Amino acid sequence: MSDKPTAETRYTSEHEWVRLDGDIATIGITDHAQQALGDLVFVELPELDREVEAGEAAAVVESVKAASDVYAPLAGKVVEANQAVVDDPALVNGDPEGEGWLFRLELEDTAAFDALLDAAAYAELLAGEQA
Repeated sequence: MSDKPTAETRYTSEHEWVRLDGDIATIGITDHAQQALGDLVFVELPELDREVEAGEAAAVVESVKAASDVYAPLAGKVVEANQAVVDDPALVNGDPEGEGWLFRLELEDTAAFDALLDAAAYAELLAGEQA
């Protein structure tokens, strides 16, 4: 069992996860997403201070199979990008919901976090996709 916190982690139907700490949201792709993509070979992250809208393509992850946009699940300003995953994209495969996080946003509206999928709802989404 993982020791990662789950109560404050939310998910999107596009397979991003969001962890909220005050008004800072850390964003990455889920384990399901990295498995579907396969071994990542390239990660492109948003520039610092970029303002993103919810649902806007903010980053790109590329594997030998495909390239995929990573969408900003919430609106905010990019305050940090994880250079470690740019240098070593395999970090995302190895620990997608931990060290393989992608970027952090300073949120304008933290209440929007509550509208994202909780772990149970995300599990239902995955079950529906596999049915």
